[in-house]
Amino acid sequence: MVRLGPGSGPAQNRSPLAMLGVSAVLAVVVAVLVTVIAMRDNTVGGDQVSKTGTSSENVPDTAASGFGNPETDMFGRRVDVPDNGTGVALEQNPALQQQPDAPTWQTAAPQPASGQGVWQRVFGGPVVRFSTSDGPARIDGKAAVGFAHTPRGAALAAEQIYWRTNANPRDRDLLLRLVEVTPQYLADYDRLVAEGRVSDRLPDKLRPLLFASDAFRIESYTADSATIQFARKARETTDGQPTWVGMRLAVMWRDGDWKLTAVSGQQQVQIDSLPSIEGWTQW
Repeated sequence: MVRLGPGSGPAQNRSPLAMLGVSAVLAVVVAVLVTVIAMRDNTVGGDQVSKTGTSSENVPDTAASGFGNPETDMFGRRVDVPDNGTGVALEQNPALQQQPDAPTWQTAAPQPASGQGVWQRVFGGPVVRFSTSDGPARIDGKAAVGFAHTPRGAALAAEQIYWRTNANPRDRDLLLRLVEVTPQYLADYDRLVAEGRVSDRLPDKLRPLLFASDAFRIESYTADSATIQFARKARETTDGQPTWVGMRLAVMWRDGDWKLTAVSGQQQVQIDSLPSIEGWTQW
């Protein structure tokens, strides 16, 4: 099963969600995308979380646009809340895609850079990136599909799949559709479900911490696979300077779309504490 593993630096023994700023004790086990979360609140942590964000349940219905009133995350950034919690795909414009011979093939950010629907809170929790350049082209059930066969498409797909499956940890069909799993991985998953060790959803108190990532970096890319690093801003600072939490995900091109690579056994999804995102592609 996949675990969120130790990274490097002074925060290496802390969970990634704790590094993102919650003052509570979190034990997180992710079987990419099986999430079992145990939380023990302390007084400060509970107060901080409850004051952050607004509930999507209270967002007015604006069916004409497909979105309710936008929210603001803990860093003041806009987040759109789709009327349908699975998200709203943006109309695609293939002319905006980068070409393999372009010098920015692996470094350009998806388009557009901002606007309604670019960052959406899906399933009442995670905030994920949408684009008109590299997908997703459509929402099919709980899945976002139709990502471009490009480095940007790989980056968009990796985060979308990671958070969609984590937000629906007991949805076996979604797991099989979006994640490249091994027989052993699936057996471990089924065992955890049978033992009641897989939760139905992400805990509500984690919702304010599930804000957008700031940047990504293509570590490797081929026509068949890609490894991408992502950076999320932390609430903690070092000597007054911002810091970030880094996470590495891998995807494979299968049947005309990207699928997340499941990690099992002693392998881990690497988590790092980052003092800078210089040289990264900011969304």
